[in-house]
Amino acid sequence: MQTIGHYIAGQHMDAAAGAETTAPSFNPATGEEIGRVLMADAARVDAAVAAAAAALPAWAATPAPARARVMFKFKDLLERNLDALAALITREHGKTTEDAKGEIVRGIEVVEFACGIPHVLKGEFSDQVGRGIDTFSMRHPVGVCVGITPFNFPAMVPLWMIPVALATGNTFVLKPSEKDPSASLLLADLLAEAGLPAGVFNVVQGGKPAVDALLTHPKVAAVSFVGSTAVGEYIYKTAAAHGKRAQALCGAKNHLVVMPDADLDKTVDALMGAGYGSAGERCMAVSVAVAVGGVGDALMEKLVPRVQALRVGPGNDRDSEMGPLVTREHLAKVTDYVSTGVAEGAELVVDGRGLKLQGHEGGYFIGGCLFDRVTPDMRIYKEEIFGPVLSVVRSDTFDEALKLVNDHEYGNGAAIFTNDGAAARAFDYGVLAGMVGINVPIPVPIAYHSFGGWKRSIFGDRNVYGLEGVGFYTRLKTTTARWPQGGRTGAEFVMPVLR
Repeated sequence: MQTIGHYIAGQHMDAAAGAETTAPSFNPATGEEIGRVLMADAARVDAAVAAAAAALPAWAATPAPARARVMFKFKDLLERNLDALAALITREHGKTTEDAKGEIVRGIEVVEFACGIPHVLKGEFSDQVGRGIDTFSMRHPVGVCVGITPFNFPAMVPLWMIPVALATGNTFVLKPSEKDPSASLLLADLLAEAGLPAGVFNVVQGGKPAVDALLTHPKVAAVSFVGSTAVGEYIYKTAAAHGKRAQALCGAKNHLVVMPDADLDKTVDALMGAGYGSAGERCMAVSVAVAVGGVGDALMEKLVPRVQALRVGPGNDRDSEMGPLVTREHLAKVTDYVSTGVAEGAELVVDGRGLKLQGHEGGYFIGGCLFDRVTPDMRIYKEEIFGPVLSVVRSDTFDEALKLVNDHEYGNGAAIFTNDGAAARAFDYGVLAGMVGINVPIPVPIAYHSFGGWKRSIFGDRNVYGLEGVGFYTRLKTTTARWPQGGRTGAEFVMPVLR
């Protein structure tokens, strides 16, 4: 039985210490226990933070080009170890191998961005702002940073944080999801192989006690979180109350508005991938399709057979389009949501519950589920299900559809499919969401832009990665300098004015 431990000060820690316990790790495709995960106590967390704090002065003083060279090597190692990293993700999370590779590639894009960090950090300079006075600014690292990451992207989301934090001169402690923790340790090994000094990057496994110890630790300067809204709000408020910079990217209920003039074949292709890819376990998954102006019947006619034909199987099967859910508990939660939707009066057109696969009877599988005639008062509409459940809502007009999207408490992403440029422009301008797709179902920004939602999809005023990420992981210092010429002029007791 494999033990999945911590990584602190350049060393793997595979034995429990102090008050640490272990938790089981499962293969979602079989339901079999495949390992035990160490659950860090406060002492272990303190050791990781202490290692990061000790490594901080030397790493922060390392020239930005030298830090960038580590990122270049790290990028190369990620590409060379793509298959191994994807296999770990598929084994512990359940997503298909190709989907796992896709998330790694999106993470590598952020490493590529971090390779250019010298340009981003070069600061600003204004000469002669007053007679003989120059003003210049620079960005400094904030210190020891923490990343608390979710189960659905065990490589990509850590890679949203780690490269930018390290390249800007910070040290880092990662607390990955205990449901699929092994990818974090391979990332640690690759960073060390890339030349990252010991202690600059550390990993602690664990649950809420480890999180609380990180949020309240006096040497932690910044906390970044991606996950559910309930947990994210708690993390943001707790970290902020202890004087830390914090960002929490949280829940979603992403709508895709289907206009009457949309190409329905392309729209259905988009809904299948965005709604059922990764078993719906994406914060940018499309979980609501809004059919506008009578297009609902035609949309359902094309959508139903596609959902019925969805190929569900283990992630390492090349024929699988969708793998299992991550845990038995999550399978029960998603199944309960489907039952709730039926009880609320929604029309369950495709029912994926009770799916059993030969040879994988213990796996956490559910087929694609499709509801029609869902209304905004239903729980399946209001709450994030985080599973392969797509709800179709009927809307008479564009304005009604836009209001539907804007009235929802979440504002992570929204999309519109149309051939009408005016409708697309009106949607883009008027929708209350942080990321918008026009004929693009999952509008996750490229690495040199930034990712983040609106409303209760985010807590904090900085998005993740890109220039927003650089701003989060650095603090601005502005210097105004005069070099004296001649004798002293005496003290001045009025507000300084540049002349």
